[in-house]
Amino acid sequence: NDTIVIYSCGEDYRNEYYLSELQKQFPQYNFILDYQGSGAAAAKLKAEGKDTQGDILLSWDFTYLDMLTDYLADMSYFDYSIFLDDMVVPSKKYVGEYRNSGAIVINTELLAEKGLQEPSSYEDLVKPEFKGLLSMPNPKSSGTGYMFLKNLVNEWGEEKAFAYFDKFAENIVQFTSSGSGPMNALVQKEAAVALGMTGQAVTMLNDGAPFKIIFFEEGAPCSLYGHAMTVKAESRRDYENVKEVFDYLVKVVTPACDALYFPEQVFVDKVFTLPNYPTDIPYGDMSNNTTDEKTRLLEKWMY
Repeated sequence: NDTIVIYSCGEDYRNEYYLSELQKQFPQYNFILDYQGSGAAAAKLKAEGKDTQGDILLSWDFTYLDMLTDYLADMSYFDYSIFLDDMVVPSKKYVGEYRNSGAIVINTELLAEKGLQEPSSYEDLVKPEFKGLLSMPNPKSSGTGYMFLKNLVNEWGEEKAFAYFDKFAENIVQFTSSGSGPMNALVQKEAAVALGMTGQAVTMLNDGAPFKIIFFEEGAPCSLYGHAMTVKAESRRDYENVKEVFDYLVKVVTPACDALYFPEQVFVDKVFTLPNYPTDIPYGDMSNNTTDEKTRLLEKWMY
């Protein structure tokens, strides 16, 4: 079988980069990339189970990968010493890719058109003047959305955090299905303020978008993302060749992609910089970020 199926949760521009690099290095394979948001992709893999069509999982949130280890190939052969300690998981069922911080991103042009001051706190965002001007990913379908919820639960306590999002929901344009949605809403001036990914905001800023990146007092929420192979890949007759593809993806293509789009450090010996990318990001409290805790909190999310 000369086809390798990739289930990706990554943004379109990174999917294109990964696919292009793999096609150049391994022309003997036909790569098929299937994109879905984190929640939908996890549900798809869970439903397919060991009969999945996917071989490689690309850019998946660690918490979702942790939920699905029964369907992932054994990765204990891999040399995990290339990663920082917090990127190494006990199960050895997946490997690190990038560190994704979240930020408050504003469209400065639209804010000026509305005659509004730049927000300096989460409390500012629930004021009447921001009604219809906010965008955030839905935590139930997006790892990016969930990390904002988890960060505020940790910083404020569960009751206060959920009460806050009740007010936030009154001002929102839309809880988007993917982490990319809020940034797209900013570009299209459908929203003036977005809770989104730092890396995506910087990419658009460097492409000329009138964005400004802000971190509130609670700090930047953060998620870890990674790659894996499925048990279906493990059962292939050419599994050793698929492992060669996967190892190239992790050791060569991923660092190059991180250097272009998500330079927050994950590799021990690789430090990247990117124009306009914030340095010394004030990471917020993301403790107790377990699968069980995520399941429990999302059961309470009503939007």
